[in-house]
Amino acid sequence: MPDYKKELMYSYLIVLTICSTAGLQCWLTLFDNFSVNIVGLEGKHIGLLQSVREIPGFLALLVTYVILIIKEHRLSALSIIILGAGLLVTGLLPSFYGLIFTTLVMSFGFHYYETTKQSLTLQYFDKLTSPIVLSAQRSYAAAASIVVSIIIFVIAPFLSYKVMYILFGGLIVACGIWAITKNPERKDILPQKKKLVLKKRYWLYYFLTFMAGARRQIFMAFAVFLLVKKFGFSVQYITLLFLINNVINFFINPLIGKFIVKYGERKLLSMEYFFLILIFISYAFVDSKLIVGGLYILDHIFFNFSTGISTYFHKIADPKDIASSAAVGFTINHIAAVVLPVIGGLLWMVDYKIPFLAGAFFSLISLCLVQFIRTE
Repeated sequence: MPDYKKELMYSYLIVLTICSTAGLQCWLTLFDNFSVNIVGLEGKHIGLLQSVREIPGFLALLVTYVILIIKEHRLSALSIIILGAGLLVTGLLPSFYGLIFTTLVMSFGFHYYETTKQSLTLQYFDKLTSPIVLSAQRSYAAAASIVVSIIIFVIAPFLSYKVMYILFGGLIVACGIWAITKNPERKDILPQKKKLVLKKRYWLYYFLTFMAGARRQIFMAFAVFLLVKKFGFSVQYITLLFLINNVINFFINPLIGKFIVKYGERKLLSMEYFFLILIFISYAFVDSKLIVGGLYILDHIFFNFSTGISTYFHKIADPKDIASSAAVGFTINHIAAVVLPVIGGLLWMVDYKIPFLAGAFFSLISLCLVQFIRTE
């Protein structure tokens, strides 16, 4: 295997991934307290803001047209600048409509970077190396989340929300400006198709991507809510779980990449879906605070296995389809994000077990269909 770390695009994307994750972690950490304690929002406002945050992910397919006028690696850097700018001005606009605006800006930056990151990784690294590189990016992302959480924990008693938003946002903007002046591209990379690509032979990739988005929304929308609502987890306990998750992810992600290289995507994803069936069913019926905390950690670990969907696509795709298909895949992944939280919330009111049993059913369907994966 060639020394992929010498590839300029590798370090370029690692730096931007750290910025992207740090920005999102800062936003997530401060959002609830800022929106309630400073802006004075109610539950109905929070739900709408969470839906607004997913709109840019749903519109990720527009990346295909943006790269008609700007090179893809520059769009990555520009996306980080936009993310940082959205974060920077959040504290300056402490109102409901201000939060809608800044959330949209931040989210466009985050989602468009994530789309171009996957596309560039699959273009610049071969089929044996890309699983290692994608896993390394996730490890650095986990480390960035840990560092940001610790920094906010230390400085929060001394600084206002406005100052923290400006500090983190300004630093991320500065990194994005640095990146936009760099040129990590290679001339031997195949030019990408500058139009939307939807092909019948990619059907399994599209389906697995959609189902991954559905499971992710059940996890994000209802798992923590269950911990707080039914089991009474405090902010400190939730923060501790986040910290444990990121520490584990930092160490486990490189192993996931090596597993894909050695055993392939079908075995990895089969493991993920089998254990997710058990985890979702357990969410619905477990009554132990300790066990449900362990389930949350396991859930978070298996979430990383979705790297196998990207590397599977890499092995079956026409190299010229990667940029467009990454954008289409991101949009498909976020279709569920627009619909499921609302439907799941209504079902929760009937019985909180229903969303988790639905997650188990989605995982069962995925387990069956992932057996169709065929790669060299």
